Amino acid sequence: MSGVSANPPATLAPTLPASIRVFERGWLSSNNVLLVDESRAALVDTGYATHAAQTVSLVQHALAERALDTVVNTHLHSDHCGGNARLQAQWPCETLIPAASASAVRAWDEARLSFLATGQSCERFTFTDTLAPGARLTLGGFEWDVIGAPGHDPDSLMLYAAEPRVLISADALWEHGFGVIFPELEGESGFAEQRAVLDAIAQLDVAVVIPGHGAPFANVGAALERAYARLAWLSADPARNAKNALKVLTVFKLLDVRTMTFAALDALLAEASAMRAAARQLAPETAWPSLMRELAGELAKSGALVMGENGVEAPAGMA
Repeated sequence: MSGVSANPPATLAPTLPASIRVFERGWLSSNNVLLVDESRAALVDTGYATHAAQTVSLVQHALAERALDTVVNTHLHSDHCGGNARLQAQWPCETLIPAASASAVRAWDEARLSFLATGQSCERFTFTDTLAPGARLTLGGFEWDVIGAPGHDPDSLMLYAAEPRVLISADALWEHGFGVIFPELEGESGFAEQRAVLDAIAQLDVAVVIPGHGAPFANVGAALERAYARLAWLSADPARNAKNALKVLTVFKLLDVRTMTFAALDALLAEASAMRAAARQLAPETAWPSLMRELAGELAKSGALVMGENGVEAPAGMA
């Protein structure tokens, strides 16, 4: 007989170089990637604002007496940059953001930065420099290529290191999908850009993907197949992307505030332009309260929230 077990063990977590450490967070915060070498300690993405103290604590514990030198943001959705301000207050670290987002951060235009559009929050932070596709960074003892990743967010970036064959994909590729294609909610192109990003990833020699959410994974080919299939399904009927966006933004808000009345849910829809844009693709405005209750019911069936007579709440233990 061969040495292959008839009942093979579960897939082992992929191995990363010792200089790369991933803090896998809950869905309210993005994962944080700590890269440390002799000259610099850097953190890629910083989580959501309400988890900022925990982000600082995680970094402090990992670095011991050493300071954090650099913050890098793959993109500026609130779950990826919400810890920036707290980290900057703790350490005099440089902060690198996507070049395409620089003017919005400089003016602190919360509408352009998507915080108001999604009903989310982020403490104001500054930046010292920018990154654009084609740039190179030395982090964790490796050279990283900066790769554009529009689709989920027009300004988003990925980081790829050829020597350890590691891709920090942010929300461009997860093990089972990718982030909401936000440009399509406003009638702008996003599906084509997402496909181009998946094509670009397929051309890379990747052993491990560190996604923006979920555990690092090694079977990149299978993840790409799932992503291509999902993208085809979404682009065949853009209302599917809109419905997914409404569900994702509702659950995100609920993870933050824990409980919402239906009146508060309706108010959120009225205030958040990205949610309104999604709702317009699904129903006339007069039907939005019914739409949100219908979606809440679907989310309750999947276990994403608990639905009561007067509102919704996050399931116990979900963060």
